[in-house]
Amino acid sequence: MLLLLPPSEGKTPAPDGAAPLDLAALAHPELYARREEMLAHLARVSERPDAPSVLGVGAGLADEVARNTALLEAPAAPAAEVYTGVLYAAAGLAGLPDDAARRAHASVLTFSGLWGVVAPGDRIPAYRLGMGVSLPDVGRLASFWKPALGEVLDARAAGDVVVDCRSATYVAAWKPRTTGDGAAEWVEVRVLRETDGKRTVVSHNAKHTRGVLAGHLLRRQDEARTSEDVLKAAQELVGSVMLTEIGSGKDQTLIEANLLDGRPRGPRTLELVLA
Repeated sequence: MLLLLPPSEGKTPAPDGAAPLDLAALAHPELYARREEMLAHLARVSERPDAPSVLGVGAGLADEVARNTALLEAPAAPAAEVYTGVLYAAAGLAGLPDDAARRAHASVLTFSGLWGVVAPGDRIPAYRLGMGVSLPDVGRLASFWKPALGEVLDARAAGDVVVDCRSATYVAAWKPRTTGDGAAEWVEVRVLRETDGKRTVVSHNAKHTRGVLAGHLLRRQDEARTSEDVLKAAQELVGSVMLTEIGSGKDQTLIEANLLDGRPRGPRTLELVLA
């Protein structure tokens, strides 16, 4: 199994005094040169007065943008502790038991506009850079990363099942091959909500639900090796409360999990239905 995650927008900085980034120690060292180049571009842009605007963030995040200028010296921590958004909290990546942690290290990749991809145990500093950004002298980051990620990840995914919890912005940086030599089974995860018999796509709570699924895939005894295995794992969660809505206090329960065929060369879709 290869489990693909988006980064969280917010990052939790490592404690003061923690060792800094060792760029050569990150997973997939074949990406070293591109990571080094992106660090340099990001540092230059982040020194500009209009840096928040260029990076697509509000002026209130100026302090986080300023951190981008000294990432090589900044304290670093495992990616599973730096990424602390809704999906990561639901998956519990930072607190996995030993067997699940080993599985996560071998099978989880977080996509990043700065690093390309990182594994949960890769030590990184907190930073601010989304994949949807277009940097001067670089262009769209998804286009910058796409050739290098193809070379690295096509081989890793070959013959495996790819469980895709990313948004479209990150999918643009790498799509698994689903036909020909080295093909993978590609499963995207979609979350729906059923209300009065009508089903609609969920956006607000989808990250949390994908996180619950990711954590379950890592903790269960049998590793998913095919798309049918992924469906089986999702069906094990049917009847479980996925989340409790803030404000209303209403529980959202998984009532159904289905695996739909996709377009030629596209992913199959795992639909998770909440009610």
